[in-house]
Amino acid sequence: MLSMRKKVIKLHRSTTKYVRDTSWQRLARACLILALLYALLIKNIFLTPDLIFIFFLAIFASLSQTKEFLKRFLPIFSLLLIYEVFRGIADWLNGKVHYTEMINFDRWLGGGALPTAWLQQHLWHGTVQWYDFYFYFIYMLHFLAPLVFAVILWKFHSKQYWRYILALVLLSFGAFVTYLIYPAAPPWMAKELGYIVEPITRVSSSIWYAMGVENFSEVYHHLPANAVAAVPSLHSAYPLLISLFIIKIVGFKRGVWSLLYPISMWIGVVYMGEHYVIDVIIGALYAIVFFVLSQNDKLYNFLKYAIIYKLKAVKLWAK
Repeated sequence: MLSMRKKVIKLHRSTTKYVRDTSWQRLARACLILALLYALLIKNIFLTPDLIFIFFLAIFASLSQTKEFLKRFLPIFSLLLIYEVFRGIADWLNGKVHYTEMINFDRWLGGGALPTAWLQQHLWHGTVQWYDFYFYFIYMLHFLAPLVFAVILWKFHSKQYWRYILALVLLSFGAFVTYLIYPAAPPWMAKELGYIVEPITRVSSSIWYAMGVENFSEVYHHLPANAVAAVPSLHSAYPLLISLFIIKIVGFKRGVWSLLYPISMWIGVVYMGEHYVIDVIIGALYAIVFFVLSQNDKLYNFLKYAIIYKLKAVKLWAK
């Protein structure tokens, strides 16, 4: 009887501790989310993968899940950082920049008119409008959305997590190879260099200044930039990849709403002068191809076991 009473008291204490810990964890998470919103809306910090990693690390540390988070996400963040470095040097390795091919395709598609010029003629009036902030907000989700979606898959649909990571990494490095082989200038650059006669404004820059975005990650501030990485448009590819996984998980009828994200991005990047329509089309095709590859069981299992084997080899070498 005494031992049973001790067990009840011990269980009560552990339950009380769990509730108390959970309350503190909830408070910590709330504070971190408020800090993120403060950084985005008040301090106007542009969220890059390194800052997002630190933010998520703090959240999962508050949940006592630091080890699990690092195991799943540190390699991914490292690969994406490596990709950004590679993307930045692609134009150094191949200086033959393409300007006219995308213009010619878009003119053919638009019946002689450039879609970017047409959109700006109807939407851009020299001052920033409410829809400009919408398009630029979607544009700024380029780094944040893929990583947030990865966390959601990890916590709520782990079966698709590694398939998604596989598609994301292959898509990124597939784009890098294309940037290396085919450096392509965006519309705003082609206009500045005289390849486009119609009036085109880099609307994204005007919105940037209107929002007062000034703070940038110290890591990304020192990474080489690549202004001729327009084909394919990863800004267009990532959102579609996310939508494809949502539709895969919940079905087309329940997931069709997610297509609003890529469609908004596609319109936005063309309107703001960041991409041609052909860039968007190729980016969307890349997303579809790598999504399909990620669902191939033979390829997925081969890569999974190859990576596990490599990690074990590294551990043995380290010992």
